[in-house]
Amino acid sequence: MVLGAMHGRMGRSTFLLTLLTTFSGFVNSTYGTWKSSFHSNRVNNMEKPPSQPHIIFIMVDDQGFRDVGYHGSEIKTPTLDRLAAAGVKLENYYVQPLCSPSRSQLMTGRYQIHTGLQHSIIRPTQPNCLPLENITLPQKLKNAGYSTHMVGKWHLGFYKRGCMPTQRGFDTFFGSLLGSGDYYSHYKCDSPGMCGYDLHEGEEAAWEQDHGIYSTIMYTQKAVNILASHNSNRPIFLYLAYQAVHSPLQVPARYLERYKSIPNLHRRKYAAMVSCLDEAVRNITLALKQYGYYDNMVMVYSSDNGGQPMAGGSNWPLRGSKGSYWEGGIRAVGFVHSPLLVKKGTRSRALIHITDWYPTLVMLGEGTLDENQSLDGYDVWEAISEGRPSPRLDILHNIDPIYAKAKNGSWKAGYGIWNTAIQAALRVGDWKLLTGVPGYSDWIPPQTFSTLLLANRWHNERVSWDRGKSIWLFNITADPYERVDLSRRYPHVVKKMLFRLLRYNKTAVPCRYPPKDYRSNPQYNGGVWGPWYTDDDEDEDDNLLSYDLEQMKSWKKGKRRGKFKRKT
Repeated sequence: MVLGAMHGRMGRSTFLLTLLTTFSGFVNSTYGTWKSSFHSNRVNNMEKPPSQPHIIFIMVDDQGFRDVGYHGSEIKTPTLDRLAAAGVKLENYYVQPLCSPSRSQLMTGRYQIHTGLQHSIIRPTQPNCLPLENITLPQKLKNAGYSTHMVGKWHLGFYKRGCMPTQRGFDTFFGSLLGSGDYYSHYKCDSPGMCGYDLHEGEEAAWEQDHGIYSTIMYTQKAVNILASHNSNRPIFLYLAYQAVHSPLQVPARYLERYKSIPNLHRRKYAAMVSCLDEAVRNITLALKQYGYYDNMVMVYSSDNGGQPMAGGSNWPLRGSKGSYWEGGIRAVGFVHSPLLVKKGTRSRALIHITDWYPTLVMLGEGTLDENQSLDGYDVWEAISEGRPSPRLDILHNIDPIYAKAKNGSWKAGYGIWNTAIQAALRVGDWKLLTGVPGYSDWIPPQTFSTLLLANRWHNERVSWDRGKSIWLFNITADPYERVDLSRRYPHVVKKMLFRLLRYNKTAVPCRYPPKDYRSNPQYNGGVWGPWYTDDDEDEDDNLLSYDLEQMKSWKKGKRRGKFKRKT
């Protein structure tokens, strides 16, 4: 009986325990489901970090190959050295020898011969700009969901509003439209009586934004403000095109103190400008970290062309300078810094050209490339990030049908394949071919920058043009300094490369280089450099002055017989 009572009590206890356990399990299960649902809704209500990387492209102006610390310069660039060392240094990287050509190829991924911008730069008074039929890099990234912002130097034309940066894919623009100007006042004179103000916010003059701040510092502040106000959960493309270190040689006095030991005043000022630029990049990098961009970011750093020795730049030990097709004019300082790189801390020898950024960055940004775009660039991300071979095997540096002044150039010198009076340059594998007049050809050693004027150099590296040469061939891998011309030793290589030039030339479009339009004078536009074409002028676009390369065939015995040809 007692045993029966105990058994009964144990049965009730077990029942209660089972009931409690079941209820507890129900509560826990319900709470877990509710908690999971709440957490899921909470996450869904928040923006997820983007799979697309933030893209920061820093373009600097006229920085010479030697004008960075890690290339052995006396100029101190601790930020650039550190970023490059932790990223990938691009040591076989090429741009164009002048501002507008490099920028046009960055924005379109196409060679100059395919945009009509083969000759010189786009000048302030010309009714000319990056042809509107080209889809730009920011347009592609914008279509992929990026917020697109530009700060700094445009230099791709502005004669009508359709040419302005905000009409070419940028959500915002703050900067200058011309190629150069005063770093403080932002005024520029193109010629006597053709002077105006050149600082813009969007499509209007930025009078209210102008506080007389040195442009390197001002552009940095603007870029930091953009980063601070943007939601880092949305992908951003920031194109920061510094005016530095282009002439005029201006810099805040505090940066000059560290370069008292440099006797040449031009070099001293230039060095100080580079130091200010280095500090600016440091502040940009800090902002990228502070505002949550850094861990999912790709930063590209590139000069637009070689340095100008007469304005303090140095390309040593490369030959030539800005404006030339020698290595000193086209081989650039460049690196990629990103936590997303597979192999960091490397030095890349992959052949890379400025046109390659277009497809590379569009694909990184999960955008699309159209088959009918006829790009000249390649996607080189795997070559940069993983150290794989570059898909690029050659580079057409340019064919300029206007700048053709080689007195001794001829069809005979070009084996009947090519008129060597025409300025052209081509790289195929290890070989580099130049024809015509490649431009300023001196080697300028560091010791040149003394108290003496650069014109009074003593290093005896000057090349005399009375030798009658109009064609050169170099093994650029074995001889990166272009000291040994091999054109006579390897005529079969010369011929192959001339045929390659000929094939490229058959794809060229007419050159756009119209005459000055006096309506561009800022005095007719409130003292501001800006668009001057009206709707009634649009029909005039087809009358841009152009050159036809076929006319060059009429050249004989070094005398130019070709004439202007106006399109109809």
